[in-house]
Amino acid sequence: MIQLFWHISAVMMRELLRKCMWHKVDWRKLLLASAIATAFGIFIPNSLVPYPMNVWLLSSPATVSSSISLNGSIQLSGAVTKAKVEQIHPVPTSPILSVNPTVPSKVARDKVSQNRNPVARRRRKRNKANDDAKVVPPVPPRIPPPRKLQRYIWSLSPNDALLYAKKEIEHTPVISDDPYLYTPIFRNVSVFKRSYELMELILKVYIYPHGKRPIFHQPPLKGIYASEGWFMKLMEENREFVTRDPEKAHLFYLPYSAYQLGRALYVRNSHNLEPLSIFMRDYANMLAAKYPFWNRTHGMDHFLVACHDWGPYALTMHRELTKNTIKALCNADASEGIFDANKDVSLPETTIRTPRRPLKNVGGGIRVSQRPILAFFAGNMHGRVRPLLLQHWKNKDEDMKIYGPLPTRVSRKMSYVQHMRSSRYCICPMGYEVNSPRIVEAIYYECVPVIIADNFVLPFSDVLDWSAFSVSVAEKDIPKLKEILLAIPMRRYLTMLTNLKMLQKHFLWNPRPLRYDLFHMILHSIWFSRLNQIQIPESQ
Repeated sequence: MIQLFWHISAVMMRELLRKCMWHKVDWRKLLLASAIATAFGIFIPNSLVPYPMNVWLLSSPATVSSSISLNGSIQLSGAVTKAKVEQIHPVPTSPILSVNPTVPSKVARDKVSQNRNPVARRRRKRNKANDDAKVVPPVPPRIPPPRKLQRYIWSLSPNDALLYAKKEIEHTPVISDDPYLYTPIFRNVSVFKRSYELMELILKVYIYPHGKRPIFHQPPLKGIYASEGWFMKLMEENREFVTRDPEKAHLFYLPYSAYQLGRALYVRNSHNLEPLSIFMRDYANMLAAKYPFWNRTHGMDHFLVACHDWGPYALTMHRELTKNTIKALCNADASEGIFDANKDVSLPETTIRTPRRPLKNVGGGIRVSQRPILAFFAGNMHGRVRPLLLQHWKNKDEDMKIYGPLPTRVSRKMSYVQHMRSSRYCICPMGYEVNSPRIVEAIYYECVPVIIADNFVLPFSDVLDWSAFSVSVAEKDIPKLKEILLAIPMRRYLTMLTNLKMLQKHFLWNPRPLRYDLFHMILHSIWFSRLNQIQIPESQ
């Protein structure tokens, strides 16, 4: 029936168009045909019409086939035939987590033409703010808990709420798969998922309001120590976890910047960190005298976040600050007696070059077959490991691109970032301290990190399985570095590379935090550390 009406409309329209060509127009018939076509366009559902109206009005339909490209776009191809048009029903696929996909050749050609056009260049510059949208991973929906459970949690004291969470995690059901968590990169994805959900349900943080800028409440958002700044910024802007009532808090945050502390108090070339330690001692004593919360647990439910290398050493003159407080530190050296691997959190060191666009240049790794470099490192010479690395591998092997600072003659041909993206493995040796921003850079640029730092507690090692996406090499094995890397089977390497891409979203600083991103991963590790301190009474 529908096809008959379409056929009548098509015949009438063709006849009227033919008459229009000879200036013989029957306006009543033209209006009638238009009314019929409009009615069908409005009231007939698209699902009932096998192909669009222009196919009926034109001479013969086209046979169409479809293919889905790697970036998810549908490409159509076909030839004009008398056959019936095939319907296209592309199968929906899960969202691709890899960020900054390769630009198709046509788009690349368009960009070249835009470079010659100053108007297009200005327009592209104005749209730079939208670039970060390319690297935002799919956000898992947060399902609100039942109201009855919420009311029950609110009725508990902070201690009882933590005890409840501890019991829930110990009896968490086992899950084998999750659409938003990639199981192979986790030690126990079931425990992590349940703990994370309970954090969202329960956790409240009180931020101490004391302290003058720049040491307090003025974090650095740029450079290699930006992790402490970004966490402070996002924590103080947060409305989900922050409470103004310290009586309801499960954790207490000391909002200072170790980087700003060093800039304000350290006397250059004095090699004396005592002024920093005295300052932090007096600060902790002030909190203990003004509030009852520190003395209630001797600082066990307090935490700090410090990425500067001196972060651990600024705490040594206050015993409870050193031994009891949960410390999220980039300098997570288990051998010096300050960082406690059973309690403290290893903070990822991230290099932020453009604070307004923290996700700039993330992703963009190329195919393994197009990566000519086996291993790459370039950086300043300091610490005990890097000189040893250069001694054994600089200019010794074409497959091993090992430099000090990247020479100008080399960087003119290929930048530092291009080197990382063109390498299978990126060497991440310790510097003065065990931490290195190259580990997160390797994750961003999809290059399997090779970590050379004895006694380094890797970030989020409480929940992440680093053997699934990285290689750890002992300092004594540097002479055998190439042998170790070549011994890794290609299938194992490709698995690590896939895992690395799935890991990226957990190491991203989003201007507005997203579930499971770096801000939430740090906060979860602090929450998880606090839960591990809770002892369940034997009677329960």
